[in-house]
Amino acid sequence: MSSRHADAHAALWPRLGLTVTDGDRTPLDLAELFGGPVPVVLEIGFGMGDATAAMAAADPGRGYLGVEVHTPGIGNLLALAGELELGNLRVARGDAMELVHRIAPGALDAVHVFFPDPWPKARHHKRRLIRPGNVALLRERLRPGGVLHCATDWPEYAVAMAETLDADPGLRPLPAAPHGRPETKFERRGSAAGRPITDLRYARS
Repeated sequence: MSSRHADAHAALWPRLGLTVTDGDRTPLDLAELFGGPVPVVLEIGFGMGDATAAMAAADPGRGYLGVEVHTPGIGNLLALAGELELGNLRVARGDAMELVHRIAPGALDAVHVFFPDPWPKARHHKRRLIRPGNVALLRERLRPGGVLHCATDWPEYAVAMAETLDADPGLRPLPAAPHGRPETKFERRGSAAGRPITDLRYARS
């Protein structure tokens, strides 16, 4: 980490950080984590965290819980949280689906999965985040009407995502609408390479 990231980590991790341990199924008290009951958005794989920080700053009425394994990204998001004085942001380090197992059914207002690794080779498709078992688990954690919002810049993955989400019996697609999220670094990279951006929004029935 850079000195800026390291300083932010040292200062803010004890208050804003959460370590995810594989196999830990201890229920996570979101009200305790955020210092009170608030609607919570789970963001899986926030990268460097710029978009996450922007969303949290623009949406102070909801708590944002971002989970990532990338150390520089965690440091950068903590630095942004300090600079923007974001009291509604928490940062988790570890496997996202391990964290999801600790969240109570119906506890989340929204789940964001923006530009996950597309694992383009066929033999690696089983590693993709948006696959039936994971989608069912994410849907169960949403409140009725809660939104699962996915985005990708890989057309083949967009088709696979849509097929998986359409097949889940507890989700219904939402009408096309402006995506309402800041542009991410991965999105800019995909656009620069000429790849179309696909946003998929579904609500829990």
